[in-house]
Amino acid sequence: MPAAPAHPSRPLLARVASLGPLLGLLALMVLATGLNPDFLTVANISNVLTRASFIGIIAVGMTFVIISGGIDLSVGSMAALIAGSMILIMNALSDSLGSGVPTIALGMLAALVIGALAGLFHGAVITRGRIEPFIVTLGTLGIYRAVLTYLAQGGAISLDQEVGDRYGPVYYGSVLGIPVPILVFAAVALLGGLILNRTRYGRYVQAIGSSEQVARYAALNVSGIKTATYVLLGVCVGLATILYVPRLGSATPSTGLLWELEAIAAVIIGGTALKGGSGRIWGTVVGAVLLVTIENVLNLTNIISVYLNAAVTGAVIIGVAFFQRGRR
Repeated sequence: MPAAPAHPSRPLLARVASLGPLLGLLALMVLATGLNPDFLTVANISNVLTRASFIGIIAVGMTFVIISGGIDLSVGSMAALIAGSMILIMNALSDSLGSGVPTIALGMLAALVIGALAGLFHGAVITRGRIEPFIVTLGTLGIYRAVLTYLAQGGAISLDQEVGDRYGPVYYGSVLGIPVPILVFAAVALLGGLILNRTRYGRYVQAIGSSEQVARYAALNVSGIKTATYVLLGVCVGLATILYVPRLGSATPSTGLLWELEAIAAVIIGGTALKGGSGRIWGTVVGAVLLVTIENVLNLTNIISVYLNAAVTGAVIIGVAFFQRGRR
């Protein structure tokens, strides 16, 4: 008896399913507009995208880590430590170099270096020490925030006023009417997508996440590739912090609180498999925007208390994980 032909609708259903995050975002936007017409104003959309930029940039780096089969729970605490460190560095440099571009540039460079070193530490301990990523980053989550709290003596580390005035355009500035954080987010997402889908390194990351043992048999440098994903994530955290510091001009023990929750949520909402092996940057971008849109809708409509925003994020993570059961 001849084999039954494949169901013609399966490819179409698969494509529709892959667009789930985008369709969900569009449906949420329609609902939000119906509840409050102010949602679709240019000012509000710009605000949503700007706020999504910080988590989105971190989530792009987190995508590589999760695809490789890892996780990082420390990104919020890392951001807090980077923020406090770069403020202290810029304040110290302003005494000798003034409050101009050299001081700000060196502070930005310090943020990227600290993020990269933190990622290198994570990668080395996880791969060389053979310790689960969950344990390592859970430990550094407490370490980083404790160090920041010590440096701030339980209070706040504030940026020098003159340096802050010069530094402000990094967050508040715009190019052709588009806020700088949105442009940086777009550039990071585009570069991340190219690396993941168009380079040998991106293919190796996916191969390791699919089967680390098979990747070793294929003579891939598994330890080096996995460590590089954590370094990349650390750099993304540093970049997001560079954009975030001018917003408040200070760092406190609560800076970056729950960023790790939001970054991981954005990645899995975007369609990256929790078990690793597959993922997409554009989905992560949509996931980050969707999370901030949910928060924005809750704030505009007062459906529930704004204090429950984190609970909604947690519920979304559990729901997506439920639908990803058994997926590789």
